Amino acid sequence: MSATCKVGTKRCQECERRPIDAEYFHIVITLRNLTLQRGNRRLFSSVELTVHRGYTVGVVGANGVGKSSLLGLVRGDLQPDEGDIVLSRELEIASVSQETPSSARPAIEYVLDGDVRLRELEHRLADSDATGNGEQIATLHAEYEALGGYTANARAARMLSGLGFSDEDLDKPLNQFSGGWQMRLNLAQALMCRSDLLLLDEPTNHLDLDAVLWLERWLQGYHGTAMVISHDREFLDNVANHIAHLEHQHIGFYRGNYTAFEEQKAARIARQAALFQQQQREVADMHAFVTRFRAKATKARQAQSRLRALERMENISAAHIDRPFHFSFLAPEKLPNPLVQLDKVDAGYDGKQLLRQVRLNIEPGLRLGLLGPNGAGKSTLIKLLAGTLEPLSGTREQNKDLQVAYFTQHQLEQLDLQINPFVHLQRLTPNATEQALKNYLGGFGFRGERCFAPCSQFSGGEQARLVIAGLIWQRPNLLLLDEPTNHLDLEMRHALTLALQSYQGALVIVSHDRHLLRTTTDKLLLVGNGQVTPYDGDIDDYREWRLKQQSNSASGTKPTQDRPSTLHPQTRRREAAIERQARRPLLMRLKVLETRIEQLHADRKKQEHTLSNSALYEIHNKERLKETLLANARLSEQIEEAETEWLQTHERLEAMNGETIPPSVTLTRHNGRTV
Repeated sequence: MSATCKVGTKRCQECERRPIDAEYFHIVITLRNLTLQRGNRRLFSSVELTVHRGYTVGVVGANGVGKSSLLGLVRGDLQPDEGDIVLSRELEIASVSQETPSSARPAIEYVLDGDVRLRELEHRLADSDATGNGEQIATLHAEYEALGGYTANARAARMLSGLGFSDEDLDKPLNQFSGGWQMRLNLAQALMCRSDLLLLDEPTNHLDLDAVLWLERWLQGYHGTAMVISHDREFLDNVANHIAHLEHQHIGFYRGNYTAFEEQKAARIARQAALFQQQQREVADMHAFVTRFRAKATKARQAQSRLRALERMENISAAHIDRPFHFSFLAPEKLPNPLVQLDKVDAGYDGKQLLRQVRLNIEPGLRLGLLGPNGAGKSTLIKLLAGTLEPLSGTREQNKDLQVAYFTQHQLEQLDLQINPFVHLQRLTPNATEQALKNYLGGFGFRGERCFAPCSQFSGGEQARLVIAGLIWQRPNLLLLDEPTNHLDLEMRHALTLALQSYQGALVIVSHDRHLLRTTTDKLLLVGNGQVTPYDGDIDDYREWRLKQQSNSASGTKPTQDRPSTLHPQTRRREAAIERQARRPLLMRLKVLETRIEQLHADRKKQEHTLSNSALYEIHNKERLKETLLANARLSEQIEEAETEWLQTHERLEAMNGETIPPSVTLTRHNGRTV
């Protein structure tokens, strides 16, 4: 079985001594004074972390800080050098395997293997059928129905459809899928597991935007606890309710999504900077006093007192924000107009037509984002523009001064792993000076010895950085990017975004990173049904349209349209206003419920603080403990009632025209439910 799906057996000795603690607090993961060393490198030092049931934790940090190792600790693949990691009892864990067996097993059967309980029950049913025990067979069939066994195939098929597989792919053998599609199958298998804890390590890397949107919605409805490593800030904003930030061998834990984390971190850095400056002034004043009065008998005692105060003073480190990447595009040597023209172009592979009658004029300064489902032809269009794919019919004309830089994941496979970054750039521009190459590579994080280290020692993210560095170094006037952010961490994505914003040439980009699309493009093209047409909405409009299509597909409802609305913007705004008016009472009720839920959780947090006091568990406080637990139980019931009403109201909103809640409504998570 490929998806890691297992039951944790570690038990907290303290919880076994006082079982009520573990049951009450619903703690799923606890790290206590944990230290982890990998080789000569220390990843974690005296780390403390507590993850409760229902948390969806976004795990962020620079490449190499230990994000995957953290998940390895939770899975039990790694053991800490010091400290403890304690998991909740009978915890069923699911994670995505990095390998897929080379077999002729049908894809849908492979995905169904993720539901371990269902497979075990099927084996028991087969054994019972062989023995002919009628009563036992009836009991097992009832259990099978209760587990949803008769709808499992349909659930697996919907999951595969959401991840971009066609109906024809369901029975296709595993060994006929490429590596990227096999990773999607591994992801689907992990999602099929009836897990209490789901561990996902960069799950969006092998997905297109449509599949990311589906996964996002799936995670929003997941009722367990999840830890998700991701460098996609909008994805984290929409699925995470806590952020674990790995930095300097420690883990900072923040409530809220990624945007909330950034705000909290900025505030913390500002406070630390203010405290540091204040302490530096105090230290300077003390040193000045000691210098002036140490030799005077009347002031000697005060001077010694200040010296002792300096020794006792806890040093506050200077606040800083690490920005390891600093680079920008040099202006193209020439900016001819037009750069490339496509006129009535048909395109495809092996004579099979994928795009029809494409007309496109690429001018300097044009910034295009390509949208559309997987397999619609986005990459095909980019290949046409790059000149690596010849049209089946029609004409492609390019300017004689065209200078194309084309990024695709295949370029990582073509990177010479035996050379180093310095040689890689030197081959592109033999006349460049050594210092110029070193300075440039430093902006991409290749400094000192890393500049001359073999590429074979680099991670996927570092190799992607080097390929992008080589493209930028060539001063292109047409930049074509096909999923450029795979394997790039958030800091590199941020640096690339800033560089693209000031790029003077033409840009065409395919990406599942909505933040990158939103901040670097000003026009969108929709690729689908063999056509390439302008899209008059924005990324949020596209998201709502695709989610509506996915909902219709899951419910068996025939879509009312196979393309997003192309109504005049004024008409669309007027219709949207009418819909908002109809939904206003429900939205107001949602806000009231959200306020109540937040207050109830705040009250329960106070109760939990009371329960965390060890004195409460002493014999003479027995009645007080009982009253506190009863009050806590009542709070839990009230929270459950409020959340249930919220969900019912939410469903009524979704039922209106098949649309989801407008972005103005704040979504949070409580006990694994979307609120």
